[in-house]
Amino acid sequence: MTVKIKVYSDYVCPFCFIAEAPLEEAIKGKDVDVEWMPFELRPYPAETLKPEGDYLQSTWEKAVYPMAEHYGVDIVLPRVSPQPYTHLAFEGYQYAKEQGKGAAYNQRMLTAFFQEEQDIGDIDVLTKLAGELGLDQQEYREAIETRKYKEAHQKALQHAYQEANIQAVPTFIIGDTEIKGMRSQEDLEEIIDNECSKQKKEINFDGMACGPEGC
Repeated sequence: MTVKIKVYSDYVCPFCFIAEAPLEEAIKGKDVDVEWMPFELRPYPAETLKPEGDYLQSTWEKAVYPMAEHYGVDIVLPRVSPQPYTHLAFEGYQYAKEQGKGAAYNQRMLTAFFQEEQDIGDIDVLTKLAGELGLDQQEYREAIETRKYKEAHQKALQHAYQEANIQAVPTFIIGDTEIKGMRSQEDLEEIIDNECSKQKKEINFDGMACGPEGC
C-alpha cells in the first residue's frame, strides 16, 4: 500500500533543506507518495531576517552548520539581505506542479538559495531557474507577473495554517502520524513501516460484517 507523506516547508528554512537528505534515504525502495506543501514563515509584509544579524549568525553557527555536517549536506548562509519573501516562488511551484515538475522545482529553489545564494524573491531569477527545469520561461514569467496562482497558493497556506494547524517547519505527516522538526533516516523509516503495517491491517478487516444468519 502507498503511504502518503506530506512535507510542509519554506524555501528560506535551512532545516527544510537539510531534512530532504534523511527523507530521500528513508523512502528508497518503499511505496510512498511524497507531496511538498507550502508554508511561509514570514509572509509579506512581515519583516524578513538579515543574514548579517545576530540571530541568524548565532543560529547557523550553533545549529544549522552542525546539523548539515551530520547529514552530509552542503549549505551556506545566503548573503541575500534581507532574506526574500517566498510567495512568488511558491506561486511558481503551483505552476510547476501542474506541469508535473513540482518535486524538481521544490528542490531547485532550495539549492538555488542555500547553495548558490540566489535571490529566489526576484522574478528574473525565478524565471531562469524555471527554464533550467525545462519549464516554459515565458509562460512561467507571465504566471508570476499576473499572479495567476495567487489564489491556489493562498488556499494551500490556509490549509497549512488552519486545517493542518502547522506551527513550524519542517513538519512531516506520514500517513496518520505527524512529526515536527528534523528526524533521522532510521526514525522516518520506522514510521513509514508502521504506517504501512497499519494500512495492511485495515485492509485485512475491510469488508467484514455480520449478516442475518449470524457472524
